[in-house]
Amino acid sequence: MTVVNGQSPQWEHISNTRMTPEAVAELSGFKSGAVNFKLGLWDTGVNGVRYLKALTYNLAATLSEPNWDRLRRIHNRDVGDPISVTYHGESVCMDYLRAVYELEFIADRAPLDGARVLEIGAGFGRTCHALLANHDIVEYVIVDLATTLELARNYLSEVLPPHLFERLRFVPVERTEEELAGLRFDLCVNIDSFAEMTPETVGYYLSLVDRQCERLYVNNPVGKYLDKSLDGHTQGEEIVKLALSTGLLRDVIDIHDDRAVAAQSRKFLDAYRPGDGWTCVGESWAVPWSYYWQALYAR
Repeated sequence: MTVVNGQSPQWEHISNTRMTPEAVAELSGFKSGAVNFKLGLWDTGVNGVRYLKALTYNLAATLSEPNWDRLRRIHNRDVGDPISVTYHGESVCMDYLRAVYELEFIADRAPLDGARVLEIGAGFGRTCHALLANHDIVEYVIVDLATTLELARNYLSEVLPPHLFERLRFVPVERTEEELAGLRFDLCVNIDSFAEMTPETVGYYLSLVDRQCERLYVNNPVGKYLDKSLDGHTQGEEIVKLALSTGLLRDVIDIHDDRAVAAQSRKFLDAYRPGDGWTCVGESWAVPWSYYWQALYAR
């Protein structure tokens, strides 16, 4: 006689390998281990892409109509094969979701049409892409390390039409003084990279902003973390030490405690103010990462 309410072959395997009598008898740590990974959660160790896609999907679901409009204006977002989901018929990835949220924050507080923009540390160029696709930027100057600068040049030449690409200038860090001498910018942008520079380098760039820019947008971590459960320190302890030594904000905090992050954000606002004559005209948590903050300063 066939037992119709018995366990499936799949669950027979799980019972023999994961849900063993020994495993279910031990409550310590079961919610973040193999038992609960079969009951209620996906194994974080092998499902990173699944969780990233779930986060991307849920973040896309919160986009306002103005932000959907911003996203749709950014063409060629799939160049480079990003990890994407489909929402409202649009291919959506985390990089450009972040870009439209950042653009919304900036555009609400600073005039962008007709602006000259300086970006320090542009990565592959998604912020530049988003800004030029949505606003009439007169000139966009990127300062970065040589190899990253080459990636941005290659990527932006692929995704931007020629008439927009020709508005870009690419400046290697060692030529910052010569190339930027005498130039004025309506807005300077830094996303992520201040936290990865030496304190002296950050100080140099803030001094440059103070001399040559009218506004500064910063989006960076509020501090450091030492939670090994997040990444297993897979790159080695020396890399961890290097990461802890960079940036202006080196306090180790619980980055998944909203009150700890909010308290540390006060230090963030002080650290990134370019000079005494500057005012913070807007600041907030920078979705989706729990320990990132954003602020716009004006002269």
